[in-house]
Order: sequence, then structure tokens, then C-alpha cells
Amino acid sequence: MTLNPKTFSLELSRGIAAITLDRPERLNALTFEVYTELASTFRSLDKVPEARAVVITGKGRGFCSGGDVEGIIRELFSRDVRALLDFTRITGALIQSICELRRPVIAAVNGVAVGAGAVIAAACDLRIFAESAKIGFIFPKVGLSGADMGASYLLPRIVGHGRAAELLFFGDIVPAKEAFSMGLANRLVPDAEVLPLAMNWAEKLARGPAFAHTVTKQMLESEHAMSLPQAIEAEAQAQAICMAHPDFRIAYDANKAKQTPKFTGSEICDAPAQKEGA
Repeated sequence: MTLNPKTFSLELSRGIAAITLDRPERLNALTFEVYTELASTFRSLDKVPEARAVVITGKGRGFCSGGDVEGIIRELFSRDVRALLDFTRITGALIQSICELRRPVIAAVNGVAVGAGAVIAAACDLRIFAESAKIGFIFPKVGLSGADMGASYLLPRIVGHGRAAELLFFGDIVPAKEAFSMGLANRLVPDAEVLPLAMNWAEKLARGPAFAHTVTKQMLESEHAMSLPQAIEAEAQAQAICMAHPDFRIAYDANKAKQTPKFTGSEICDAPAQKEGA
């Protein structure tokens, strides 16, 4: 499958799909077109087996400054409630496409990430912050609910309910060091190292067992709503399926031979079903 986005750049190499938001003069603010194309791209990447990990970052000084004030915000004042709902559903669809992608997604937060940009970062599985980065769920500052695009679903799971409430009620912009201290950032690095580290992590993930990573992402998503017995049973079933996948034997044989395993990259387990009573 060929992916040729027009509103941002996408490079596919060494198993990594690297997405770079490309409106540096606007701190990579989102337009209607960017929202739609980003969501479409994340959904399409699910069908690209060569893309085994994804990195998203921004060009220039910003990661993403949210919806473009001129390109989106001003235009929204001319819409009725039904049309506004159409728009907010489009923005939420972007976050859903990131969360539902069966690949690990890493945010290389190279600069300011506010509004929709902050939620995009929160939707990623891993977040690496540059020391100069800032993040803010600034919706209350413009008279909107902090619960936007799934923010009130994502944030409590990352930083806990109390911290999430603080971020979403006040809408303050938080420096990278504070984001790291509350667990919103996985790593805090000098500015020049943020993208190289994100790509390094992505390379490690891309070389790893794609099927098992898919299962891990699914378990992280689904288990929070389960009881402990349900979670243990779900993981028992998931791990048994992973054991039936060729990657399990590949890792065993490689480790026995003191070699680096070369996983198949397949996200499908073709093992035959166990017959009842066997």
C-alpha cells in the first residue's frame, strides 16, 4: 500500500513509519484537512505490515499547537450545533485511530504540544519529551471543556485521576520537567536527542515480535475495565496464542544458538486450533 499524505510528511524505512507534522510557521497547527488525513493515515497503517512501529513529531519549534486559530477556530463560529458536532467527531476520530492502530506509537514531543496536540501525545503509547517542550490541555482557557477528543479517558490512565483533573480543569501549560515528574513523559532528553531516541526505540520495537506487540497493546487497552481474575484469564489466553505463533519458537532457537532472533513480522497466528479433548 502506498501512502502519500499531502498535509504532512511520512517516511517508511526499517520497519518505522515516521510522521512529521509540517506547518512549522504555525507550530504545526491542525487544519480540517490535516485532521482528516492524519486519521486516514493511521487507519491505513494498520494494513501496512512493513510499518511495525510509528513515530510522530513536528517540524521546527513545535510538536503541535492544536487547531489552527485562523483555519479552524474562526470558521467554527459560523456553524450550528449539528455542524459543530460533526467537527468534534472528526477530531475524536483522529485520537481513536491512533489508539486502535495495532502498532506501538511513539510521540517525539520536540516543542509545544497544546490543545489537540497534547491529546495526540497522550494517545500515543510512549512519549519522549525534549527539555524545551511544553504541554497543555488548554481547552478551558478558550471556554471549552477539558474533556475533549478523549482527554478525560486517556489522562487518568497515564497520570491518575487527581493529576488529570488538575490538568483538565486549569488548562495550564506544563513544562517538560514537570510532565516527566508526573509520568506524562516517559523520557526527558536534550532537544537534539528527542527524535533520535524516538527512532531508536522504534527500531527496537520494529525488530521485535510484531504479533506479541499487537497483543500487548490490546491488553493494555482492554484490561483496565476488567477484574483481576478476568485480566489474568485474558492474559492466559493471549499468551497461549503468542506461544502458538512462530515468533515464540524463533526466539527459543535463536537464544539457544546465542543469536539475535529475526522475527517474522506477521501479526497473524496461523497455528491450527486445538481440538477439544486433545
